[in-house]
Amino acid sequence: MKGFKQFLMRGNVIDLAVAVVIGAAFTSLISSLVRDLLTPLIAAIVKQPDFSNLFFTVNGSRFTYGNFINALISFLLISAAVYYAVVLPMTALAKRKSAEAATPQMRPCPECLSTIPMQAKKCAHCGSPVASVVDFPSAIKR
Repeated sequence: MKGFKQFLMRGNVIDLAVAVVIGAAFTSLISSLVRDLLTPLIAAIVKQPDFSNLFFTVNGSRFTYGNFINALISFLLISAAVYYAVVLPMTALAKRKSAEAATPQMRPCPECLSTIPMQAKKCAHCGSPVASVVDFPSAIKR
């Protein structure tokens, strides 16, 4: 019982449970967006709200290709909604964060080579004056 309790209290099990709950709620939200807003919009454009009654018959077998069309449209709309609502904003945020991380916050002192902040005008370690990075961008050694 002790091992089971430790297993349940590990962080990744809790994170997984939260992810499943949020994923289910997000699925409901996206499905509602597609079903209640995007599908009626498409239906208004093509003047047929439901394709499920489209079919053909071969030797007594009924092929309901309309259901496939409905599923395909639903898949494409859900994919587009997820891409534009989640993937695109998260990609932009990740690019912004990586650009912020790429800009150096520290630089070496030209006299003692200790690390000092980019805005420093005087080295805290050796006390020597340091050229401003704005005045001399080549003073930055990457």
